[in-house]
Amino acid sequence: MAGPRLRPVRARAGKDKRHQLMTARVHVIGAGLAGLSAALHLAASGHRVFLHEGARHAGGRCRSYHDSRLGCRIDNGNHLVLSGNRSTLRYLALAGAPDALEPAREAAFPFIDLATGERWTVRINDGPIAWWPFVPSRRPPGVSLAAMLRALAILRAGPGATIADAVNPRGAALTRFWEPMSLAVMNLPPHLASARLMAATALEAWRDGRLCRPMFAPQGLGPALVDPALARLQSLGAEVRFGAVLKALEHSGGRARALLFAGGERVELGPDDKVVLAIPPQRLNDILPEAQAPEEASSILNAHFRLADPSVARHAPRLIGLVNARTQWIFAKGEVLSLTISAAEHVEGTDSEHAELLARLWAETVRALALPQGLQPAAQRIVHERRATFRQTPEDVLRRPRALTSLANLVLAGDATDTGLPATIEGAIRSGETAARLIATPAGSGRSA
Repeated sequence: MAGPRLRPVRARAGKDKRHQLMTARVHVIGAGLAGLSAALHLAASGHRVFLHEGARHAGGRCRSYHDSRLGCRIDNGNHLVLSGNRSTLRYLALAGAPDALEPAREAAFPFIDLATGERWTVRINDGPIAWWPFVPSRRPPGVSLAAMLRALAILRAGPGATIADAVNPRGAALTRFWEPMSLAVMNLPPHLASARLMAATALEAWRDGRLCRPMFAPQGLGPALVDPALARLQSLGAEVRFGAVLKALEHSGGRARALLFAGGERVELGPDDKVVLAIPPQRLNDILPEAQAPEEASSILNAHFRLADPSVARHAPRLIGLVNARTQWIFAKGEVLSLTISAAEHVEGTDSEHAELLARLWAETVRALALPQGLQPAAQRIVHERRATFRQTPEDVLRRPRALTSLANLVLAGDATDTGLPATIEGAIRSGETAARLIATPAGSGRSA
């Protein structure tokens, strides 16, 4: 929706804090999950929020849309939320959609090894004491208890260590545990991925099955995570502007002074106005060079297959991991089977012609889900997100910018900022939560991020 030209609101001396919240404005730049999170938290606490998005839709890399080739609505990528993602749960509650995601009954992750045909399920037990690695049937076959216990070394990893440096995985421990987990969480193979970020995920989720249940979006990621947030922002009086591309930021005296948008629009910032930049690293560095956010990226390739008869996959698990295959994860979403290949630039054959690659991926899908031989999809397509996440190596993790900047009225959000978490949905949403907290905390009061 196009908004009116914004004019600065000048503050009168002697106004109380509540009046200041009602007159000062917060401009949130970017309506991905980080920006939506910041805007929701700020609007819910009484701030006047203006959300500016350069695209014609919200959600960024996490959205749903109608695909004309498939003839149905799909998610532009596959993202996994866990029941212990506390920032995501708070975000959904603020959006008025606490039940938008459905948790699985248990923390169970089925797998198949396409090279051997073996199937197993990793089951993380409920409770504060993680005893599941001690039970052979709960861990991958061929992975010894000693190998699982060596995983504890990741908790002591230094900032420069990769996952492979920390735990030195070999054999089945590598192919059946660390590679699937590293690719899913870090979007990098273990020899490149930061051990510290993986440890943060382990501490937040893997320690207790109650925190590690997969959460599914029955209607899609957009209806679950984006649409309710936009509706809630509207009800709170926030203004959302699409097609508003920020081109430059004027600042002086340690403060942001004006926002310059494409088309020549200039938005002056009043003395109490504040800004949240929740934009990708490349654009962030152009707008605010001091950020020096890591720009090297890892890609994710998704293949979507629409079934003419969804009942043929009625027994398929909603999520299954594959090893010794190009496909890493398959999500069953009704009539659509959606495949994920993380860190696609490191997977052989993903640069093949789409028709050839789709044929190979469909053959893996038929085997993994035990579908009828000879079955063909009604429609299919590949979506390749080449800049899905920043490259989460130890070196680039150390380069993540903090939320606070040298400008007193400007903070950063986004999954590439220093959240302490990987570049996941939870990381993006938590970055927005942090930005909102910093905006609401007066400068000089000991805020830190």
